[in-house]
Amino acid sequence: MDLRQFFKKIREVEAGIVEQFPLVASVETGDGGKSGVLSEVPRYQAARMIVEGKARLASEEEKQVYIEQEAASRKHFDELEAAKRAHFALIGSPDLRPQQAPVRTPKK
Repeated sequence: MDLRQFFKKIREVEAGIVEQFPLVASVETGDGGKSGVLSEVPRYQAARMIVEGKARLASEEEKQVYIEQEAASRKHFDELEAAKRAHFALIGSPDLRPQQAPVRTPKK
């Protein structure tokens, strides 16, 4: 393929993409590409992947599943972070201060 035609096609596909960061689904390729992996990428990168035959725009159903999975993942992460902060607050409690060694007096 002529480079001019290649980049022209990328620009045409990019112009047809509405979102700034579209969701693309990978397609199976001969060099080991795995089908169905969803990624959120910049518009130009999505257009290039589509022209190269490595991806396609995700369907509405795929987008909905992806959004739900991301929300669940974010919620789980937030819960873990809250647990870490609670654990940190517990360790900083005044009840857990190290005990001081008794003061020894020298023998005469």
